[in-house]
Amino acid sequence: MDNTMLIQVTNQKAVGLLHELEELHLIKVLKENIAPAKTKLSDKYKGILSKEQGQNLNEHIKQMRSEWNSI
Repeated sequence: MDNTMLIQVTNQKAVGLLHELEELHLIKVLKENIAPAKTKLSDKYKGILSKEQGQNLNEHIKQMRSEWNSI
């Protein structure tokens, strides 16, 4: 039987139970302490806006800031 599951341990006591199950040859722990891959925002949104759209957005932001500062 080849069923693989990804689980998140929410209580440290469960880690001990998992290791006990592994010692009984009921389960096999494949990996431990796997951190979720974090994508940088710059990589996530790279290429979403065209260069022209980005320039227009920057100009609009500058205009809004100047209007806000003049209040």
